[in-house]
Amino acid sequence: MTRPYRSLWERLKFRRRNRQATRYRCPVCGYYGPFMPFHTQDGRTSFDTLCPKCGSRPRHRLMHLVMDILNKQYVFKDKKALHFAPESFFRDQYRAFFQQYVTTDLVMEDVDFKADICNLPLEDRSFDVVLACHVLEHVKDDRKAVSEMRRICRPGGIVIIQVPITAIETIEYPAPNPYETDHVRCPGRDYYDQFRDLFTRMETFSSGDFDDSYQLYAKVDWSGYPNEHSPYRLPLSGDKHANRIAVYSV
Repeated sequence: MTRPYRSLWERLKFRRRNRQATRYRCPVCGYYGPFMPFHTQDGRTSFDTLCPKCGSRPRHRLMHLVMDILNKQYVFKDKKALHFAPESFFRDQYRAFFQQYVTTDLVMEDVDFKADICNLPLEDRSFDVVLACHVLEHVKDDRKAVSEMRRICRPGGIVIIQVPITAIETIEYPAPNPYETDHVRCPGRDYYDQFRDLFTRMETFSSGDFDDSYQLYAKVDWSGYPNEHSPYRLPLSGDKHANRIAVYSV
């Protein structure tokens, strides 16, 4: 996995080496300049992906921009939020956003409490905002998980879900795939629609909804499927794929 450059000197050297490359803007940390390629677990390269300063990827930058919009709509400073599998560089921002910010995960150590997303030890209607980003592709009974997220969300609240959209139609796997970080499915562009009936409204945000200077797309070749390591995935043409986020209203 590719890592960001932690020191200013490393970032300056990277910028000099790539002075002719396209420059992008990171909304998470304010960096401006070329982004780094990201080398995935299965040996693929995603181009113009990693912010050299904070390490954000396109999906993180999209989430940051969406949260800024939602903060204006829902006034997060008065709200209580629960965040599953929290990304480290979002924690300080979300603590500042919300009146109360709580983190949870089944295996992570540095969270407020450990819990199974399909069986949450929480009272009904106990949070205003519930976030699960790149979590449900690891959960076999994802409908049970989303039902639990809906249960603990107060009326007028929102549930925010992001998964990697890597197919046209969702493909379920018979078992977790270790070559895809134990994903149990390949979510498609239809994925978010299956939970509409649990909520009063669904709104989606996509990479194309924001300025291209933020580089919010997965720039990677997904045409080489199926293969030995991913026998159930189907090829997806193109080398620029949109990330998507769903916001469900309770």
